[in-house]
Amino acid sequence: MYLEKYEQYLGTGERNAQGLDLKTFLEEYNPKLYDTPANTVDNLIFTYVEENGHKRLGKLLLIKRGNHPSIGWWALPGGFVDFRENLEDAAARELEEETGLKGVKGVQLGSYGDYDRDPRTRIITTAYVFVEEEGKLTATAGDDAADAGWFSMRVEKAGEAADSTPEVRKEFFDIGFECGDIRPTARVLVTTDSRHLLVKKDYKIVSNNLISADHAAIILNGYDYVTEHLK
Repeated sequence: MYLEKYEQYLGTGERNAQGLDLKTFLEEYNPKLYDTPANTVDNLIFTYVEENGHKRLGKLLLIKRGNHPSIGWWALPGGFVDFRENLEDAAARELEEETGLKGVKGVQLGSYGDYDRDPRTRIITTAYVFVEEEGKLTATAGDDAADAGWFSMRVEKAGEAADSTPEVRKEFFDIGFECGDIRPTARVLVTTDSRHLLVKKDYKIVSNNLISADHAAIILNGYDYVTEHLK
């Protein structure tokens, strides 16, 4: 049985259609009955600079992957969630293991689960975003990270898709990263669907160079979130 304490899940306490009470149901439950996705966390660590009483976005921490997939390319620091580990704890653990940073407080940005986002298996990732004053954090590569660096970011709108409409805007954004002579790039399609009460915003990779998997789309999502909060 997965949990020793299950009383809070008793509901009305009645038996199900098969005549099982909760205890028996849990004892007989087979978690391998369904294919189960793996879960990871990814961390976006931004810095900010304060000038004349206003905060502006500074740099983003990326690590260089030391293993497949996307070996040698740059990525967000993160990794797999342990079976009995909360997401926030996993984010903090992976951040320390891959960059040496600890005690940094962040918030959950969102989850990203396209079935083809990773060639290893079905992986759903949850991203956390952190913002600290520039110069206060020192990161060093660890675990399976080959290197770590603070990258400046440039985001420019690169036009709209042919089928873009006022209600469903489809905009292309080019992202340039720079750390010394390392200059990864990516293009991301941002779809803003405002046809309903709750506006839906979706970020998809169009192309990327030196940036792992769909991380540029996650980064742009985080960039928009942080810049909005720094206003």
